[in-house]
Amino acid sequence: MLQPRFLKMLLVGLGVVALTACNTQAIYQDDLYNPPVYWGRHVVKPGENLYRIAWQYGRDYRELGSANGIGPPWTIKPGQVLRLDLRGTVTSSSQNSQKQRVAAAPSRTAPPAPKPAPRPKVTKPAAADESLDKRSQTVASVSWRWPHAGTVIAGYSTSGKVNKGIDIAGKAGDAVKAAARGNVVYAGNGLLGYGNLIIVNHNEHYLSAYAHNRKILVQEGEDVNAGQVIAELGSSGAERPMLHFEIRKNGNPVDPLHYLPPR
Repeated sequence: MLQPRFLKMLLVGLGVVALTACNTQAIYQDDLYNPPVYWGRHVVKPGENLYRIAWQYGRDYRELGSANGIGPPWTIKPGQVLRLDLRGTVTSSSQNSQKQRVAAAPSRTAPPAPKPAPRPKVTKPAAADESLDKRSQTVASVSWRWPHAGTVIAGYSTSGKVNKGIDIAGKAGDAVKAAARGNVVYAGNGLLGYGNLIIVNHNEHYLSAYAHNRKILVQEGEDVNAGQVIAELGSSGAERPMLHFEIRKNGNPVDPLHYLPPR
């Protein structure tokens, strides 16, 4: 029979082991999809699309589609099994167009077609709400603007407490605006930790995300303009009202402050 002194030491030791295990699990959960996942399988659930699944696993939607033999328009169906242990290739539409032009070219050399006269440039008037605090900045051929005017309370971080974007303070019901022109490829609450989430596709390389919304005001497949109100700020999946904003390049999180205009 153990003496009281040794029994107490044993219980303390077990407590330390349990605490260590809990902390390890918490760290693992925080970094679960950082870096990208290249193992296992994913069974498609109702309401999921390839953009949402690729975002969850930190993958480029084109690369994940290629790995599973899926091409534009990236259609998947419930019950379909996606292999995560395979890596695909990413071919841009411009590359595809070039290949098609080469394949369609005649065997004989034809004289080059005359170049059309350049069209005169038309300058569009600035929008009525285009003020200094809402000015845009063009980076990587995308004109970016702030999705909300609140204070940044947490910045992008790849170490310690990982943050794949920035957190912007605000009041419940504040307007959340599209950071650039694009197409809504996801609008729902199926991603753990993001609450009501919107993902916008801007071009072949860039996506942006808007999380913790109180209310989503757009639908999947809808085109949106820069500065368009797409949601109401909220606290879904968060401890306080705020906007969690991310930009991803080819599926990888990047620091939004490198793209948004200075304030």
